[in-house]
Amino acid sequence: MNGRRPRRRGARLNRRLRPYYYIAPALIFLTVLMAFPLFEGLRLSFTDTNMLNPRGGSYVGMENYAELATDEKFRRTLRITLVYTVLCVVGAVGCGLLAALGMNVMVGRVSRRLRGVVIIPWAAPIIPVALVSAWILDNELGALNWALKAVGAIDEHVYWLGNEKTAMPAIIAVTVWRIFPFSAIVLLAALQGVPKDLYEAAQIDGASRFARFRNITVPSIMPTMSILVLFVTIWSLRRFDLIWVLTEGGPLRSTTTLVIDLYHSAFRVSELGYASAIGVVGFVLSTIVTAVYFYVQNRAERKRSHVS
Repeated sequence: MNGRRPRRRGARLNRRLRPYYYIAPALIFLTVLMAFPLFEGLRLSFTDTNMLNPRGGSYVGMENYAELATDEKFRRTLRITLVYTVLCVVGAVGCGLLAALGMNVMVGRVSRRLRGVVIIPWAAPIIPVALVSAWILDNELGALNWALKAVGAIDEHVYWLGNEKTAMPAIIAVTVWRIFPFSAIVLLAALQGVPKDLYEAAQIDGASRFARFRNITVPSIMPTMSILVLFVTIWSLRRFDLIWVLTEGGPLRSTTTLVIDLYHSAFRVSELGYASAIGVVGFVLSTIVTAVYFYVQNRAERKRSHVS
């Protein structure tokens, strides 16, 4: 009897620890490849480390952050990042919703073919997409200028990527075209999960299409749309490759976002400490966005539980 009790206790303990055995590889992966670089970047942000001596930087406290707070170029970079992020989210989610609504009403072979066409920009590798976009937007040989001149929309070539006023709108347009298919497919799945009975009952009651969309479709897909907005926001805050290939942050820093500024400070100017401080600011922004999302979600769940 005495020997069975320890074995039973060991079996119960093993059952309790078994879930942690399964997630241990993922935790190790996250710790090694994400947590350690994050804390290392945080440590570097309090030093004057540079690329010439990456292990020899001295502690400078909040000096890098104070320099960021007083740097007009960084404040402009922060504004550009926020504008780019907001417009990308609105454009990608909005276009994705329109595409999803269109595909949702189609049936059969046409719907399947349309889905295949819509997903192409998302499935294409990002660097080829950026290179083709740079060719299309080229001021001399670009297809866009040629097409606009052919229909009489412009008289002279437009420097889409070489002008401060047009560079950012051009990058936003390419970004939205690249990522809206993901939004479309996700929202299409959410739309197809809405019960048909709700639409039929509303139609019998005399509700218009707009009323059905506002009172049935939007509330039903809102949880999916919320997490989609979160993902697209974080991706936009972190986007580097597309912007770098198209403009490298130019002209005159008009397309320099936080990630571009971080790369420039670390690998062009060799100021690792200052670049790490920029990275921490970007991480804080992503954390704030995530916290707001969970706050809104929890508040909505409390309202629903209170109503029910």
